[in-house]
Amino acid sequence: MSRTVVDAVAVALQRFLDQQADVLAAIDADLVVLTDHLCGYTTGGKRLRPSFCHLGWLGAGGSADLGSVDRPSPVVVAAAALELLQASALIHDDVMDDSDTRRGRPATHVEFQRIHASAGRRGDPVRFGTASALLLGDLAQAWADEMLRTCGLDQQPVLAGLRCFDRMRTEVITGQYLDLLAQTAPRGSVGQAERVLRYKSARYTVTRPLELGGTLAGAGAGLLDAYRAIGDPAGEAFQLRDDLLGIFGDPALTGKPIGDDLREGKRTVLVALAYQGADRVGVHVLDRWLGAADLTAAGADDVRAVLADSGAVKGVEQMIAERTERALARVADAPLAGEDVRESLARLVLAAVHRTH
Repeated sequence: MSRTVVDAVAVALQRFLDQQADVLAAIDADLVVLTDHLCGYTTGGKRLRPSFCHLGWLGAGGSADLGSVDRPSPVVVAAAALELLQASALIHDDVMDDSDTRRGRPATHVEFQRIHASAGRRGDPVRFGTASALLLGDLAQAWADEMLRTCGLDQQPVLAGLRCFDRMRTEVITGQYLDLLAQTAPRGSVGQAERVLRYKSARYTVTRPLELGGTLAGAGAGLLDAYRAIGDPAGEAFQLRDDLLGIFGDPALTGKPIGDDLREGKRTVLVALAYQGADRVGVHVLDRWLGAADLTAAGADDVRAVLADSGAVKGVEQMIAERTERALARVADAPLAGEDVRESLARLVLAAVHRTH
């Protein structure tokens, strides 16, 4: 089922962006580069958010009909809107983190620097690239809202879904700010890091997409509560895995340089646990290299050694296991509209947590 949903979402996104490209071309030919670049952010990927949204819909008794290539079903269009919201978050995140690449390709601000320089335009290409990325991220977020509003469902469920969408955007933006704030502190606490991952990623990745799908299908309060009970621990386990992959993963699979999280000084749960468990020499290594612009390969290796030796990696793996178990227990108890949905939701939770990129 998930593969079919993934394909249907891809078609819905391409159709929407093709329509938007026509809108932009009618304004000015120079604008088409915006949709061309945005397609790179909406092509491929794990499609976790749309998949959770669709399962939230099915679990509330929504139709399994995905529509056709020419006319995707309304819920597919609504779920696809989450990919535009994700694109917006990634584009802005890369600017804030000064990341050079995303999914193995130049980040938006870097690509638009190149466009500026190759055309021999006046002014600072770095400033142009940053400004262009901010605008494209804003545009992607506006289009996400438009895609949901015009998905084809009746007005009442769409309005209810938009309220969920609004909460999601508020949480991810404020969670991003909490993350930014945490990086300015000398050392972070586990509690602070957990708050960041909950609002910046966990609810945005699992909880709210499940809730959105259920809301669009008219789910009652009991089922929506169950979705939140599933989504929060599953989403936290997802982000904890992401934090490990950001430091120990294979860049060829993650699409991000392996030292980025260390160079940015991300105050993750992993880092907070390392500060708790490290000896004095280990703490000195963390203080020296976390957030250091001059981070070397040897320095990154030293930090990874501290993360392992302090017990932080083991601690995060235990947290992932505990949260995954809790989420699966909630899936087993949830008042879902069919055992096939229950099985699919359990598989998707496991796929989100046990991944290599």
